[in-house]
Amino acid sequence: MRRLLLSALGALPAALRAAPAGLNGRAVRGGRPGAAPDDGLSGTGGTAPAPDRHRPSPGRGRGDTVRAWTELFRVSALFSVPGDALAGAAAVGRSPGRGTALAIGASLCLYEAGMALNDWADREEDAVDRPHRPIPSGRISPSAALGAAGALTAAGLALAARAGRPALAVATGLAATVWAYDLHLKHTKAGPAAMAAARSLDLLLGATATATAYAGTGPGPRAPRPTRLGAVPPTGPDNVARAAGAARSPLAALPAALVLGAHTYGVTAVSRHEAQGGSTAVPLAVLATTTALAAAVLATHQGQRPGEPATPGLAATAPGSSYRPDHPHHPAAPAMPDLGAPQPGTHRPHHHPTAPAIPDLGAPLPGTYRPSHHAHRPTAPALTPLLLTAFTGAYLRTAGPPLLHAALNPSPPLTQRAVGGGIRAMIPLQAALATRAGAPGSGLAVMALVPLARSLARKVSPT
Repeated sequence: MRRLLLSALGALPAALRAAPAGLNGRAVRGGRPGAAPDDGLSGTGGTAPAPDRHRPSPGRGRGDTVRAWTELFRVSALFSVPGDALAGAAAVGRSPGRGTALAIGASLCLYEAGMALNDWADREEDAVDRPHRPIPSGRISPSAALGAAGALTAAGLALAARAGRPALAVATGLAATVWAYDLHLKHTKAGPAAMAAARSLDLLLGATATATAYAGTGPGPRAPRPTRLGAVPPTGPDNVARAAGAARSPLAALPAALVLGAHTYGVTAVSRHEAQGGSTAVPLAVLATTTALAAAVLATHQGQRPGEPATPGLAATAPGSSYRPDHPHHPAAPAMPDLGAPQPGTHRPHHHPTAPAIPDLGAPLPGTYRPSHHAHRPTAPALTPLLLTAFTGAYLRTAGPPLLHAALNPSPPLTQRAVGGGIRAMIPLQAALATRAGAPGSGLAVMALVPLARSLARKVSPT
């Protein structure tokens, strides 16, 4: 009996080594004896699904279907889109309004259309390099992904059309660039340039839609409300409260669009190596470009007074207007007309021709805001340089370290993290561009998206 027990104990280690399951009770992939599952990192922060992780079979439930579509659309990258339109609106010196909202909706639709089309075009390549993606894993059919791309493109163009013909023209060019990139240009040398053009056009779409709405050429723009007699329109630290005037040309947003496009070019260049890795020079070059862009954003703001717009003419008013927010008593400002007479667009239900004029125009009136009075000067414009520096620093902090790590170790996981960091870095860059244009409130609104993007990136990779 003792001999039988000893022989059984001696055979136990060999039986454990031959077992087809790992220590956690799950079957080992490929039936390799003793091989532990290799949970490689992928995407931002190592939280995205890796190809060797277990994937639920298609049709298991509604939750699995939603999960598959969120992965296909890369919803964590969606938060990098609204800042384009807000930065564009700030560049033309206008408050975010109806046109800006339509531009954001159109941008979101076209962005997600590009995501779905990207996976449809890369389905054969992903079957080898990324079999965990929704299409190669069988959780979403190729026809469904292509249909979603077409429907979202149509929805984006329809929203842009609501913002006016100029906005529709820009959105059409944006949609054509997205489809050309995904179907052909992606694997050519023109790929990064095409993606950079798409991001620049997205910012110009926000500028065009906003300027069109204020110019009154869009369908159904909201007319400015009549002001009370003697009341001066308030001017705060942000352009969201700027008085009505002639809208600047959308071309004024071209410098900001070029900055954002240059950043996108670098991110796209790095992403071309995220599947196989192996490139050291590209992350280093993109890191140098990122530093140069941050310096350029800060340099354009040096030498300005607190609260002064970064671009000329941002606070100028329409010809013939008596309201000059920066210089209320400027020699070139036309004299204020007779305040006893009804002004165009001003509601005067009880007008009397003998109404006396206001005697002292230099003194502040009750209920009116006079920027020239130091006692009532807002303090928020003085914070604009601080906000600009903070936003630019956040941009460098988000994009810089992952690029440096990818340059030191150009492995696929670190390269994918660099791509994810570059996508997230667009948010503080957009906030810096809006603040530089004189809209710190818009910059703060854009930065409020950072925690949401970071939280969702832990669940769904943006790459």
